[in-house]
Amino acid sequence: MTVATTFSTTRLDSGLTVVTEPMADVRSVAVGFWVGTGSRDETGPLAGASHFLEHLLFKGTDTRSARAIAEAVDEVGGDINAFTTKEYTAFYLRVLDDALETGLDILSDIMWRPAFRPDEVEAERQVILEEILMHNDEPADLVHEVLAEALWPGHPLGCDVLGTEESIEGLSRDDIASFHQAHYRPANIVLAAAGALAPEVLVAGIEDRLGSSGVAAVGGGGARVGRGTPDQPVRPLSVLTRATEQAHLAVGFRAFDRDDDDRYALAVVDHVLGGGMSSRLFQEIREERGLAYSVFSYRSLFEGTGALAVYAGTAPARTRQVLGLINDEIDRMIDHGITERELAMTKTHLRGSLALALEDSGARMSRLGRSQLVHGAVPPLDQVDDLLNAVTLDDVERVIARVLAGPRVVAAVGPFGEEDFS
Repeated sequence: MTVATTFSTTRLDSGLTVVTEPMADVRSVAVGFWVGTGSRDETGPLAGASHFLEHLLFKGTDTRSARAIAEAVDEVGGDINAFTTKEYTAFYLRVLDDALETGLDILSDIMWRPAFRPDEVEAERQVILEEILMHNDEPADLVHEVLAEALWPGHPLGCDVLGTEESIEGLSRDDIASFHQAHYRPANIVLAAAGALAPEVLVAGIEDRLGSSGVAAVGGGGARVGRGTPDQPVRPLSVLTRATEQAHLAVGFRAFDRDDDDRYALAVVDHVLGGGMSSRLFQEIREERGLAYSVFSYRSLFEGTGALAVYAGTAPARTRQVLGLINDEIDRMIDHGITERELAMTKTHLRGSLALALEDSGARMSRLGRSQLVHGAVPPLDQVDDLLNAVTLDDVERVIARVLAGPRVVAAVGPFGEEDFS
């Protein structure tokens, strides 16, 4: 695979890192601020602060109301959004190339001049409390939170990104403003941009806006927070009793961290196990037996740790059968590994997916921002392709031993209790 990419990285005196990638034959530009702070960086009373802040930055600045921000983006035919994860928060927009200056103005204003008006804080607090209630009514999502808490008990990685009703109700306007002041510093942020752009013009533009905001001059550029590695053993079983029509199951394992050399082999294991329509679990549980509509596996790699997990939703009466099939397939992979054909098919799929996913400016920008933020550099696509293609059966066998042979965690949400899994 050969995918043409030419990106450049610039570190400003303030500490802000800018990564840009011009794209020929497109008229759009995607720009995003990637902040190296997420829910794992919050202490108990501040749980949910990152997500609360994500909402509040769209509520207005000293010179723009929430309506003015939305209308300014609509007027240039753009899209603007944000999201919060356990380790970072991203704010991004996509506009036509002739609206880039407007887009940079809006994003810079949002990032560095939030108003935090008390009435808007209270209004958004109610929105987030409703979001928490909605999340709690979605057992298919909730089971993954139950699994995370069992994989990393007592650690922020095991907590919900949204926070709790208690923590959100307790966060004051000053708490959130102080959190922003502490973490939204230049050295903790990556600006990524891809599309119809001139890198030197964008870098100069963002440097001017950063300087005029005064952020770089107040308290220095800031630094990433230190993160503790989970040290408590996993909880083998965690059940949340709910009167649901469907049982929601998740089986998980702790894995290695995001920079481990075996991460590409883990991608192969994940895909063969439950990562696609040809995967073992999808074929066995859905296609051959019709026991579930949704069944899949996924991997989550963080700083210092990670996880590989399987999810399935099924009728409560079939819970034991589906859980047994998941465990049997995992045990079969531990005992016998995967086949040469599975390895070849999976590598081709992963390499193709990598190329197909990067055919628009938004996807390119996301790759730049996340890679620079969490890995400290953006690997060339051909290098990633070579690393995927180099995975061997021995590599896969080693990863299976490192991850699947480790302690197994079962999480469930449905009309049953822990005694039903004894």
